[in-house]
Amino acid sequence: MWLVTTLIAALAVTAMHFGIKRLRGFRLDFLALMLWGTFVMVLVDHAIAFAEGGGEIIEVTTDGLVASGLMLGILMIAPLALVWAVAALAPLGAGARAGREA
Repeated sequence: MWLVTTLIAALAVTAMHFGIKRLRGFRLDFLALMLWGTFVMVLVDHAIAFAEGGGEIIEVTTDGLVASGLMLGILMIAPLALVWAVAALAPLGAGARAGREA
């Protein structure tokens, strides 16, 4: 289920990035890139497990600390949202200016 969760999030953010022009300043392209990377990573992981005969492509429950696949998907997206929020709120070029002033 976390595969589906990351796919839905990636599709939604990509649609917002290309569909709503006034949101360009929020760097949704960076968030979409991270979400698509997460989706591809999980897809490859599930495909390998499926090819070896030990797993399903879409799993609803997990064997780990988080039993719900939906909750795991949300917990996987949360750090991405945090990194994106820090990147979106930081002024562009702030790191370059700090390096020149030193």
